[in-house]
Amino acid sequence: MAQQFSDTVNRTGIIQSIERLTNTQSASTSSYPLTEKTVDVNNAFAKYITMAISTSGRWQVDDTNHTKYPVITTNLVANQQDYTFTVDEQLNQILDIYRVEVMDESGIFHVVSPISQEDIKGVAMSEFMKTAAQPFYYDKTANGIFLYAKSSYNATNGLKIYFARTPSYFVSTDTTKVPGIPDIHHEYLSLRPSYFYCLAKGLKNVNNYKVELMEMEANIKEYYRDRSKDDKPYMRTVTTSSR
Repeated sequence: MAQQFSDTVNRTGIIQSIERLTNTQSASTSSYPLTEKTVDVNNAFAKYITMAISTSGRWQVDDTNHTKYPVITTNLVANQQDYTFTVDEQLNQILDIYRVEVMDESGIFHVVSPISQEDIKGVAMSEFMKTAAQPFYYDKTANGIFLYAKSSYNATNGLKIYFARTPSYFVSTDTTKVPGIPDIHHEYLSLRPSYFYCLAKGLKNVNNYKVELMEMEANIKEYYRDRSKDDKPYMRTVTTSSR
């Protein structure tokens, strides 16, 4: 069943589930106030997304509450090698980049191949493909990418980055907002905070919650690992244009 963040009338929200599991109230005078519960729900959400991304196959993970797909389009600038991407257009933190495309001078997009500094042997990075041209590789470094070669031309919206990102987090004043993940996993966002609260307080339910949490995390990972039932693995032949 889908759970909204907080439902003080029917008491079916995520916050109310935490109240029941920890025997606490949402009032600011509680030993576990609403603001702290919200932080812990968001930490659980971050953990959930990390597990989902790390175990997912060919069906990319994203919080469905995001209003735009996880693709950034920006200008390709002549002689600019590095492009920084800390957050997306809605200020969600970018966790991983898994595809890069660049536009050529004719307006056609091409996939560029990932490369690492470890792959460049016997030549300084500053000398590797130093002459500006159409980009062919990209290197992920820190919070951005370096193109090799750097572009020799400008292209409006000529660079596309496909990525994974953080979820749409909750604020303590949220009520009807529902997590943008499968309904069957909403319970995780109340169970994990409850486990850590009981652990810190030395409460008797902690061992039971630990077992439930471990089972739920295993089920979440299995779900994302196996969910692309229509996409069976097999050898693929991909044709690329020569340069």
